[in-house]
Amino acid sequence: MIVNATPMPAAYTLGLAPDGREYCVVVVKGTFGIPAADGVPQLAEAQPEAVMADEFYGEPGYSATKRECDFALVKPRCDVVLLGSAHALPGQLAKRVTVSMRVGPMAKTFDVVGDRKWDKALLSLVPTEPVPFTKKPIHFGLAYGGTDTDPANPDKTDTFRDNPIGTGYYPRSPSSKIVGRPLPSTEPTGKPINAYRGQFPAVSFSPLSRNVPERIRHAGTYDQKWQDNVFPFLPGDFNPLYFQCAPIDQRIDHPKGGETVELLNLTPRSREFFRLPPLDLPVEFTDAAYTRTQVQADADTLILEPDAGTFSVVWRARCPLKRNLLEMRQIVVGRPSRAWYRARDLGKTYYSSLKALVAAGADDSGSEDA
Repeated sequence: MIVNATPMPAAYTLGLAPDGREYCVVVVKGTFGIPAADGVPQLAEAQPEAVMADEFYGEPGYSATKRECDFALVKPRCDVVLLGSAHALPGQLAKRVTVSMRVGPMAKTFDVVGDRKWDKALLSLVPTEPVPFTKKPIHFGLAYGGTDTDPANPDKTDTFRDNPIGTGYYPRSPSSKIVGRPLPSTEPTGKPINAYRGQFPAVSFSPLSRNVPERIRHAGTYDQKWQDNVFPFLPGDFNPLYFQCAPIDQRIDHPKGGETVELLNLTPRSREFFRLPPLDLPVEFTDAAYTRTQVQADADTLILEPDAGTFSVVWRARCPLKRNLLEMRQIVVGRPSRAWYRARDLGKTYYSSLKALVAAGADDSGSEDA
């Protein structure tokens, strides 16, 4: 069903819109090496498949999201996420490192701090000195947040809704129970976390959990009316912004290629600078009536993994279905050769080489060489 004319993995699935309309959704994922010295990104030798289900740093549902499923129906904007670590300057240890990510018009900066705990002071609690590091992971599990249960009443628990899986949120614990407990590893530059009470921003480059308010507010209304009249379909007020997994300040318009990427203190080289490769990717849908529809896939997810020296781009294209997914006769991703199109128009089988023809056991009358 799918003809992939690119060297990148491609897959398709069924997508369902809030109005009940079904779509054929095509997802293409390309992984590139981060070039050195403003070089041109090249496709990596290893090309991981699209992510089929959410992945976590620890126990699912109780730890930070590492990778989110790539098979969303649509993303109105492009998510930019970074999975990685803060790095001290080469050959040095650091107690605090300012990290920065810039992609096109989007820029984000914050501090990563060495491990700290709350300690007794004369009249309050103070953070211990940060433990120096050369490399420290960054994700929402290490950012401000979490849950806290009243030691005297286990039925009373408070949750920092903006980041339920974070660290450092202790509104119900008495000060004696906070001694020795950790502080978060990230904080806004110039705004240190220096009090064990109060609330602070949760900052990271990694994906947001699906249960934070920024996403829940777009998920729609699941009330009795929905159960009685709409289930199992999405509610009418569902907003596709729910599918955006990046923090709101890490979303950009769908890139076209050529946008600059700059990373500071996120690799051992301290600074990485390059431009995104061309992101033009056509997808052609052919239905049972041989009606062909060509669309331009949107590059709607950019995943930077500087520790691995790679970044990935996820493209998405969709086509509405009249009945069901079985009506989709063929999907062509990318641009096959002219010989392939000629063979298809003539109703012949295309073989990329004489070797492929011989391997298929076909004769010359039913094929055309490239």
